Amino acid sequence: MVVRIRLARFGCRNRPFYRLMAADSRSPRDGKHLEVLGYYDPLPGKDDGKRMGLKFDRVKYWLSVGAQPSDPVERILYRAGILPPPPMLAMAHKGGPRDRRPIDPMTGRPLDLEGVTVVDDSHTPKSGDGAPNEETA
Repeated sequence: MVVRIRLARFGCRNRPFYRLMAADSRSPRDGKHLEVLGYYDPLPGKDDGKRMGLKFDRVKYWLSVGAQPSDPVERILYRAGILPPPPMLAMAHKGGPRDRRPIDPMTGRPLDLEGVTVVDDSHTPKSGDGAPNEETA
């Protein structure tokens, strides 16, 4: 049995409310679950923020026994500080060449690295003994 940590939708039309569930991967989205791990309310409240509540110890337990988070849950757990940021690459268009610039995981936009100095020593010429050549003029 493969356990997935995923969102189950509650609430009424145009007012979604989600619960984080540990469930068998074969069960339907809103069907049978093993445990409720928290909630997520995507609509801003009076404080203009999305509300989220997690049982950190239980989420860590399910991840430690091999439960796989779905993509939206992976982003929620990243924002909560439980998981590392998911790998992201920007694509120009579907099936097209990929933009290899690093992506900011919070905004999803490419990072501006103009002011950052990158040191790359992989192109340094090497002598026969493995040490870098000392060029004298």
